Amino acid sequence: MTPILPQPTPERSPAEIWSSARSLFPIYVEMARELAIDASPGAELEAGIDGPTAESIEQARQWLDEIDNKIQVHQLRQFLQTSSLVDSDGLVLLLQHFLAKTQKTEATRDKVDFLLVQYFSQIAPTDLKDDDADLEYVAQAVEPVLGSVELKAPVWLNALHRVLDAARRCRSLDELLHGGILEQGRKAKAQAGELFYMPVALVAFTRFGYLMRRVFFRLMHEDLNLVLEGLSQLEENGVETIDCRRAQFSGEEPIMRLRMICQSWKVMFQAEYSSGQPLRMLVDLRASIDAALGASGTKAAGATAAAPSAAPRAFKAAAANGHSTASPSEQTSASTHGSATSEPPEFEISIEPQEWKPDGNS
Repeated sequence: MTPILPQPTPERSPAEIWSSARSLFPIYVEMARELAIDASPGAELEAGIDGPTAESIEQARQWLDEIDNKIQVHQLRQFLQTSSLVDSDGLVLLLQHFLAKTQKTEATRDKVDFLLVQYFSQIAPTDLKDDDADLEYVAQAVEPVLGSVELKAPVWLNALHRVLDAARRCRSLDELLHGGILEQGRKAKAQAGELFYMPVALVAFTRFGYLMRRVFFRLMHEDLNLVLEGLSQLEENGVETIDCRRAQFSGEEPIMRLRMICQSWKVMFQAEYSSGQPLRMLVDLRASIDAALGASGTKAAGATAAAPSAAPRAFKAAAANGHSTASPSEQTSASTHGSATSEPPEFEISIEPQEWKPDGNS
């Protein structure tokens, strides 16, 4: 049965465009300043007048579009992390702005996806359990953005459950980052096409992104703790330096310096969005320390946890057996329109402070 596509976004009236531009004005001025985007919003928008001319409304619309086109999703993440201008109400304004676009690009989709997860993460209680964050809970939380949502999820959204289950079975950050799991999550989002904007799909992707974020955060801190534990074991064995060239350090890196770097990473990973190079270095550093422990005759820290998990293999096997992450209609759409022209950053999971609360003080 052919799924029902979302209704086309209606054209906004000039009054709605102007109201949105006025609300977004302080946020977009700050974004343009931080990213050195030279674009003029127009004198009437800067003055915030109530009765603008048609020319001023069009200039304001073009100003917003110009900044949208120049800001990538990772820059938006960084801005929201460091700016005090955008609270939960500001996130609602941004979401309404992007959802109202009649022409939705891949960048628009990725921004909507990120902003929904960011919004839910900000308003969700820190002690929320994964099992409690079901579709109904998430739908109620994002109701200020999406309104009331009918929670009859189409079958193709089951792909998100399979990706999430595979992620939860990972026992190291390396498995999550390099086991093909993140790529499958991105593939499910890309192949959804226009179906991504179905209200129930937006709720499902919000839940998926939030729970994936928690998995990522937990694994990252477990790896950091195991690295610090391994460094302590090496010190007890009288080792002062180890070969960390694979992690882009020196061939004789002092244990004391590595410990200081890891402590600084703990702070950084709690306060910033993490992607790319620092995470790869953490994975490679753990491998270097495990190798050094093996050379010194000591069992690697968290050796059981470091053993290859069945999660990536099982996930790939399921895909090979026909359990695709996309519905047949999505696969047809993907083959017709081709793959995404621009891949997102290699690691794009973002992290919120104090989102994960491990037991004890580690």
